[in-house]
Amino acid sequence: MGIGDVYEVTVGDCTDVHYVDTGMYDVAEYGSVYIIDAERPALVDTGIGARHENILSAMESVGIAPENLEVIAATHVHLDHAGGAGYLVEDCPNATVYVHESGKRHLVDPQRLWEGTKHAVGDQIEYYGKPIPVPEDRIETLSDGDVIDLGDHSLDVMHAPGHAPHQVVFYDPVVDGVFTADAAGIYTPSTDEMHVTTPPVNFTLEGALDDVAMLQDLDPEILMFGHYGPAETGDKLETYAEILPEWVAEVERKREELDDDEAVIDYFLERADTDLWGERKGRAEMRLNVRGVLVALDNREA
Repeated sequence: MGIGDVYEVTVGDCTDVHYVDTGMYDVAEYGSVYIIDAERPALVDTGIGARHENILSAMESVGIAPENLEVIAATHVHLDHAGGAGYLVEDCPNATVYVHESGKRHLVDPQRLWEGTKHAVGDQIEYYGKPIPVPEDRIETLSDGDVIDLGDHSLDVMHAPGHAPHQVVFYDPVVDGVFTADAAGIYTPSTDEMHVTTPPVNFTLEGALDDVAMLQDLDPEILMFGHYGPAETGDKLETYAEILPEWVAEVERKREELDDDEAVIDYFLERADTDLWGERKGRAEMRLNVRGVLVALDNREA
């Protein structure tokens, strides 16, 4: 697997779906964008703005010309998932961006989202590319229970606000697969491992566990992770439902012990996994996840 490579989803009975390794943060096996070669061709997510050319190249390799793309389905507006939306609507003149109703304003005017992302990710912002606005008339808003009709496929919209209030997941009944956004955590196919994702400022443990329970009730055959790639569902949702509260409890215990948030962050940074995505991204991922839990704990006590 390598940055920019395009793969067909062959898990289960999946057809017509491909994904590209966007090379987010200049590392492989972290960010994926999905291409559905349907009667109404679609993307699920866009990745960061700085990598939008990778998406166009991936579409070309699948046989979808920019003018034929009709749907850009954004799972949520965080810039690692929708930062390329403005660029892609410029290049794909017939595409409409579909996003949860609470996220529309951030696509029309992404400045506040950009500033918040800079604060959250620090010097990693150099990898993102500043988002550009999506024209309001190129956006369709979504709410729970909506369906995006792709002709021979469809995307059923399920609100999943535990990670962010504007997050949805998309279920494609034709392939019995869910595009999970961040609702099912992070998966690394090379190690077959699940990892938590708990960034600030909207993460809540209770909401995230509710999202996992919703996916468990749906019981899809395939999970198509935004981070990273497709996999058989198996016991992955059960695993995530176990490791997520364990992680939050671990951070909470360390905060009670050290009584200093920067010391808590430093403690976990020393234990960051740097094998998967390299030292810089591994440590940055850990910092983001610890800070998200600390913010969630503060909000719970408020």
